[in-house]
Amino acid sequence: MNDITRGSPASRIDGRPSKGVVLVVDDDLGSCEVLAESLMLRGFTASYRTSLEGALSYLRAGEPCDVILSDLRLRGATGLDVAAAARELRPHLPTVVITAFGSIEAAVEAIRLGAYDFITKPFELDTVAISVERAARHYGLHHEIERLRRGEGVHGLETMVGQSPAMRRVYDLVERIADSASTVLITGESGTGKELIAHALHEKSSRSKSPFVALNCAAIPDALLESELFGHVRGAFTDANKDRTGLFVRAGDGTLFLDEIADVPLLMQAKLLRALQERRVRPVGSDAEVPFEARIIAATHRDLESEVSAGRFRQDLFFRIHVIEVTLPPLRARGSDVLALAQHFLARHGGPSARSFRLDTKVAEALLRYDWPGNVRELENTIERAVALARSDIIELADLPDRVRERPPDHVIISADEPEDLVSLDEVERRYVSRVMHVVRGNKKLAAEILGLDRSTLYRKLERWAQRDVGREPLRDSGGREGPPGG
Repeated sequence: MNDITRGSPASRIDGRPSKGVVLVVDDDLGSCEVLAESLMLRGFTASYRTSLEGALSYLRAGEPCDVILSDLRLRGATGLDVAAAARELRPHLPTVVITAFGSIEAAVEAIRLGAYDFITKPFELDTVAISVERAARHYGLHHEIERLRRGEGVHGLETMVGQSPAMRRVYDLVERIADSASTVLITGESGTGKELIAHALHEKSSRSKSPFVALNCAAIPDALLESELFGHVRGAFTDANKDRTGLFVRAGDGTLFLDEIADVPLLMQAKLLRALQERRVRPVGSDAEVPFEARIIAATHRDLESEVSAGRFRQDLFFRIHVIEVTLPPLRARGSDVLALAQHFLARHGGPSARSFRLDTKVAEALLRYDWPGNVRELENTIERAVALARSDIIELADLPDRVRERPPDHVIISADEPEDLVSLDEVERRYVSRVMHVVRGNKKLAAEILGLDRSTLYRKLERWAQRDVGREPLRDSGGREGPPGG
């Protein structure tokens, strides 16, 4: 059976940008075609191979790949072999494994070997697409963090670019708490570098010679999360043929980083809370508890207080992990750091002549004006594109994407020539708060910090203006819904 590739790595069948390049591995050609066509229709570029050897040849040839989607049972191999081999060739490349055999032990082994997710047949094609998209985003975030490290082996603050007041506050806080044993909660939007800060906390602490163990809680199926964190004993469930140490204990006296902790299911939250309180874990199927010494760092891009209010996150667990909070600002709130990062990426992507590249003044203005919803990764992609399109050593406005180039100036301007056109201080405040809420996409916690208000005061103002200003332009939250946004 021949190996076949479908779709261009650069684009999809409809010509629009791809969500990512997926390599499907299955010895059944029909299954390959169905999965590839389904993924392409949902916005991905899809290639497929019908053997382990074909998949490895694809990766060794340097072909683009963001996610591998592999069947567990292949002729002469397994999806676990694919995950392990892919991890050797391209560390951190995520593999999603599909199987008709719902073996918990096989699933745990797949996750251990680097599989990002585990899907059991029969499945919905939309479910596969969602898992693949999450894996692609995770892989992209990993690359962003690696690039910000400047290729150095140390994960400390010296690898970070930017000296805005917002980031200097983060650096100062990290320096102060690095050697504390207290639990740390890192918050911030996707793409702001939360894992990089977790690494910096570890590297600057006395634990730096011990393991740094990271787990993306959103990437582990609910049924496997307890075993992954706490471990299990032989015979705990079907196919549990040997004891396995969980990540809490495996981290030793180092650091355990729990990324996307808001995605832990409620039942597991209760067990996680007990483990953090008692500093002991009970492996699945065991009657004995095992102590652990690792420092716990958690991270999320969600507003955990809102998750608590909505009943999706336990309040007692929130208080347990919210001992020290490090909030990473979005790129749009970092001011001139945008230009520092842009110059950094010019040097990275400009090749031998990188040092000669410079930004036209209008380009600098456009970069500062744009709000960067994709944060640092979007900025790097923009600069990489501009370098590729540049006709000279000057990056010009035409080299930027339309969305960046055509973003209109967005300032709060209140001016009038006639007394009757002047407005009250309350109206000036309302307009400015509206502008800040727009910039931070409805994140009231960040808005309150920028405005110098406590959140309860901001909530009261939003509620009062919402009740009074019928017919005016409403304040909007991050989803574009009319406000004030929910708490």
